[in-house]
Amino acid sequence: MRIIAGKYKSRKINPPANLPVRPTTDRARESLFNILNNLVEFQKMVVLDLFSGTGAVSFEMISRGCKEVTAVDQNRNCTEWIRHAAKEFQMQNMQVRQADSFRFIKQNPKKYDLIFADPPYNLDRIEDISQHIFSNNILNNNGWLVIEHPKEIDFANQPFFHSHRKYGKVNFSFFHFNNENEKII
Repeated sequence: MRIIAGKYKSRKINPPANLPVRPTTDRARESLFNILNNLVEFQKMVVLDLFSGTGAVSFEMISRGCKEVTAVDQNRNCTEWIRHAAKEFQMQNMQVRQADSFRFIKQNPKKYDLIFADPPYNLDRIEDISQHIFSNNILNNNGWLVIEHPKEIDFANQPFFHSHRKYGKVNFSFFHFNNENEKII
């Protein structure tokens, strides 16, 4: 894996082989960031990366100039790896939290401009992620939520759903929160 663009472009990300993760492929991550380039100004963003695994998305966000990134994963080995790599890359504006992502959503009072969630594909509550984020009000107005998920999941009828993109076996659903068009959840 590598960082695709920005300050740390081409830096290799070499997580330990024993991490229990399914990393987003470089191709899918590059496609995701091509879309995000047209939607957001990274330099103004405060980002939350849920189920962060190897931290590749977090590292890419920092590399592209995000003000602050919080990476959350419940696996201790994952969070230790992300801390280690962030320190090695000298990424000062990254916070790493070892926590269950659903609990973090409920207990965290902070708001974000962009939230990326890449849960395990076998997680039985994937469809609940967007509802938890919107009901706990942790996304800023005009903020974006992106969920990576298996093809069997369809978010099209959920509040604030914007669009769906597919890249090979990787599916991204985009949500755009605008409180002027707020729906009751």
